[in-house]
Amino acid sequence: MSNGLQIEEAERLVSVATLASRTSSVLEKLRDSARSARADDRREPTFTIGKAAELVGRTPAAIRDAEKDGRLPEPARTDNNRRERYTLAQLNDMRGVFGTRPYRAPNDPCCVVAVQNFKGGVGKSTLAVHLAQYLAIRGYRVALVDCDSQASATTLFGYVPDLDLTEDDTLYPFLREGERSSLDYALRKTHFDGLELIPANLRLFNSEYELAARMAQGNGALLDRLKEGIESISDRFDVVVMDPPPALGAISLSVLRAANALVVPVPPTVMDFSSTAAFLSMLDETIEQLADRGLAPELKFLRFVASKVDENKSMQKELLQLMRTLFGHAMVRTPLKDSAEIDNATARLMTVYELDGPATSSAVRNRCLNYLDGVNSEIEVDIRSMWPSHQKRLRQEALV
Repeated sequence: MSNGLQIEEAERLVSVATLASRTSSVLEKLRDSARSARADDRREPTFTIGKAAELVGRTPAAIRDAEKDGRLPEPARTDNNRRERYTLAQLNDMRGVFGTRPYRAPNDPCCVVAVQNFKGGVGKSTLAVHLAQYLAIRGYRVALVDCDSQASATTLFGYVPDLDLTEDDTLYPFLREGERSSLDYALRKTHFDGLELIPANLRLFNSEYELAARMAQGNGALLDRLKEGIESISDRFDVVVMDPPPALGAISLSVLRAANALVVPVPPTVMDFSSTAAFLSMLDETIEQLADRGLAPELKFLRFVASKVDENKSMQKELLQLMRTLFGHAMVRTPLKDSAEIDNATARLMTVYELDGPATSSAVRNRCLNYLDGVNSEIEVDIRSMWPSHQKRLRQEALV
């Protein structure tokens, strides 16, 4: 009987190994058959002259005048002599010519915002990536740091994490004490001008255990390791967006220490609301414990985003109203509604902001963009409110 059990156990182990081999093979085929979705083949998003003028803060006539007098290069033309759309890099050149770059002043703090929740499946990575891309489109210098070994954010930039990346491409070498002095080695350009990525893959999970083990041995300074890494690159960026694991483990605590702003996505369902209540309770307890050790995070703002909202469901409408009452001004006014446009873009390992046209229909896409822009623009105001150099402009724009 004992031998029979051993054989059965061995068969189970072989089965796991076989399945792992099969899935790796499928991933390899996915990588080879969908090369257009890969990071090294992606193109920047493009914009009409009208949209370019809106984003740059000038009129289409001002752009044309600058092209005529040589301040900007003549626009490329199609075969039928139509003006080609502008790339994001060209928009940023325009901002330089017109003096409309939205950069923070050197004395303003870099905004380090963590998009965090205790529970998975709440739209955390989707929100983090779209926020980073939104800010890049508006001309900010942005870094997106994927701290989650599931690497969802990394995947949305066209990487197959455990085939295209090694652990040396991630945060892992920096979190191993003393191996690196800066996170510069891990930053990589993306197809969004002004947006750089520190990717993740499954190997990053190893650092969770290593950090926890060393912290248990009394090395509390490790909690500041990621904070030191962010500070080593922060002079190059206006905003650093971090996508941590959906748990309060060693890496998530390190993210909390490094962040000076927190955005919490919360779907208006009973289970997600309950989970968020537990997250806030644990977060409060964690902050108190960190404060006792002189390590309390210094959050400039805390915002809640209603994510994956379906207002056709009466219970969601009720919970959404409850959340608005409970969270008050900390609640982002615009709900991020569930959208087939996001689902279809994600299925292509892409985002709504980088698709040239609708993945569904123009109406669905426009509604989705309104939700995304509404959420992200409110967070953008919170970010700018951290910067003394932007206070006058915020008042002029009636945003504060």
